[in-house]
Formats: sequence, C-alpha cells, structure tokens
Amino acid sequence: MLSYTDLTKGVLFILDGAPYEVLETHFLRMQQRKAVVQTKIRNLITGKILDRNYQASDTFEEAEIERKQALFIYENKGEYWFTEEGNPKNRFSLSAEVMGERGKFLKPNTKVSTTLFDDKVIKVEIPIKMDFKVVEAPPAIRGNTAQGGTKQVVLEGGAKVNAPLFINEGDMIRINTETGEYTERV
Repeated sequence: MLSYTDLTKGVLFILDGAPYEVLETHFLRMQQRKAVVQTKIRNLITGKILDRNYQASDTFEEAEIERKQALFIYENKGEYWFTEEGNPKNRFSLSAEVMGERGKFLKPNTKVSTTLFDDKVIKVEIPIKMDFKVVEAPPAIRGNTAQGGTKQVVLEGGAKVNAPLFINEGDMIRINTETGEYTERV
C-alpha cells in the first residue's frame, strides 16, 4: 500500500479500479489545517487527466504494470497491428483511441514499449525522436521571415508538422513524437 507521501512523479497506482500515473505533485500545508498533497494524475486507459487532493488518511494500491517490447507492423482502418519482439506469431492490435496522436508517427518495423495492465495492453510508448522523409512540402516564399518562417509539410506516415522554410520534398527530418514538433534536419 502507498501513502499520500509516496505519490511522486511517475508512480503508478490504482484508483477506482483503473491504473493512474502521477504527473505532478505539490505538498501543501496551510496554517491550522491538515497537510495535503495536490496531484495531477492521468488515467492510463482513457488518457484523461485529473486534479486531485489527498490527505494523510488516504492509502493507495500500487498498480501491477508489466512492460514488454513489441514491433509495429502496419495500420489498417484505424487498427494498429503489433507483434511481440522475438515471437512474430504472437500478434495483437490496438484501436486508434488507445494509440492517440502518437499513432500517426509510427513506421513499419518500429520498436515500441507496451504497458500491460491485467494482461491487456493499455499504452504504447514510441521512441521520442524519429526520422521521417518529407513527402510533400510547399515551396518557400521569400519575405515574412523576420521571426523565422515555417511551413506545413507532410511526412511519410501522413502526419503534418510545421517545419522551417528551407525543408524541401525528399529531405529527412527528425521529429519529437511527444510534442509533434520539428527538431532538426538529418
């Protein structure tokens, strides 16, 4: 069992039968009141973020989370197909709701880390920085570059990101998959 002081960033616990991850914590003690821990937590199944306060009397059950490596195969009609690393016969699929925005940055044969809760995959973590080929890029227009101009380019997976004006079609660029932003040209 976890106490309210154990709720630090990255801790996984069970609340109302669902696994949650602590994103932020702040210890608050006001005069003549009980100490309170203010937290921002994320439901690992739905992705919903909640703000909750906990007192010294609150206890939590630690979540039994298992992590496994997997390999992304392909995406078809909103279903993302994966195979276990080292066991290509064991395949599983996830819906677009579970993958979220990260799904548009997946390329075939990408190694990912899966999070399992009750033998069910609830979260897929993809590499933070990945290289993509620019499939479509409008030509750069001179002017309006006092603050550094950007344009929207289309990547090989179909994702659209803002990139600097000097990026052309066929270039390889590195993208931060957490924020969806351009990092550098490769």
